[in-house]
Amino acid sequence: MARYIITYDLKAPGRSYSELYERIKTYPYVRISESSWAVSSTRMGQEIRDYLGEVIDRNDKLVVGLLGPVTGYNLPNEVTKWLETY
Repeated sequence: MARYIITYDLKAPGRSYSELYERIKTYPYVRISESSWAVSSTRMGQEIRDYLGEVIDRNDKLVVGLLGPVTGYNLPNEVTKWLETY
């Protein structure tokens, strides 16, 4: 399985993250920061982008990128462990 980073910026006033979070959580995941997650999937990045894009507004921003070896700084231990070993 490949690992991907997902980042987003929802622009609409009164924006709702719940549908986006529900979709992200359909993959094995770790939340890195307020608007950054890492997921593991057999899907291609474009497929993940399209799947998540169905629940955000047209003016929102979304990036799905392939992760290589990665580590972090000042993250909870479980997040660092997931990033380094998943």
